[in-house]
Amino acid sequence: MAKVSVVGAGSWGTALALLLHKNGHEVILWSVIKEEVEMLRMKREHESKLPGVRIPEEVIVTDDLQVTLTDRDLVVLAVPSPFTRSTAHSMKEMVKDGQIIVNVAKGIEENTLMTLSEIIEEEIPQANVAVLSGPSHAEEVGRGLPTTCVVGARTRETAEYIQGLFMCPVFRVYTSPDILGIELGGSLKNVIALAAGIADGLGCGDNTKAALITRGIAEIKRLGIAMGAHAETLTGLSGIGDLIVTCASQHSRNRKAGYLMGQGYTMQEAMDEVKMVVEGVYSAKAALTLSEKYQIDMPIVTEVNKVLFENKKPVDALSELMMRVKKDEAGENLWK
Repeated sequence: MAKVSVVGAGSWGTALALLLHKNGHEVILWSVIKEEVEMLRMKREHESKLPGVRIPEEVIVTDDLQVTLTDRDLVVLAVPSPFTRSTAHSMKEMVKDGQIIVNVAKGIEENTLMTLSEIIEEEIPQANVAVLSGPSHAEEVGRGLPTTCVVGARTRETAEYIQGLFMCPVFRVYTSPDILGIELGGSLKNVIALAAGIADGLGCGDNTKAALITRGIAEIKRLGIAMGAHAETLTGLSGIGDLIVTCASQHSRNRKAGYLMGQGYTMQEAMDEVKMVVEGVYSAKAALTLSEKYQIDMPIVTEVNKVLFENKKPVDALSELMMRVKKDEAGENLWK
């Protein structure tokens, strides 16, 4: 049995706390929101984000960060990406040397272009930072439905230790040293999922969705390889696997926000309606900036940014994508 703390009691943090408890570990679940802590303690259920999923009494729920971080074998950082830096900063003085922190949020910081693990390492340099990602909506993991994910770490020893804590009959975990590839796949797929949702909102069909997913992973792969990630990672669980589920699932907040924009909502109206952090909105500008920095053509990301931040009509963005200059699918090399 390991002593595990989950920092962030949203839907994903709560689902992982339940998974780790069922795996036989001692679990503390932390939230900065006192009302959320009281609700979880009294109701033993996250009524708004994981309704119907019971939190056992053995899971300790607290707003005391010192208690949460003291004498723990593993800390899971599960706050939404816009709050990763501020939360890590608050944790810094309480984290012991070599503490394993596994980040499970997905995003790229807009002003620095840093991945979330890079932010955590900057704020908590004494920590041993890893990441966990893959097709894993909290609504299904909380109910014990099977899925597979990948953990990325600096050493095989750390990756296999985390793998052992999470692995169970309904949660299979693979390992990888490619932290960058895992994080790029997990953050960029949210931008493509916004596009998929917009297409749904416009009334497009399954063909459109399949095309967006396929061309979306092509964009992610081009940028990821240019930045030093491995192609195998970007076509694996944290890349195309997570992209598929985020573009297609009824649980996807990014797809839902995109759908509402396709129906005529503004970005802000869509985010207000979803009532949860839509991480693709926060990653979209960073993705566009990275594409320009590395001189990588990312037309879907470009058009999503125009819809989000330049008030471009979704139907015009779709037309722009469809009527771009004619090209070969995989470049000219195949003709040689």
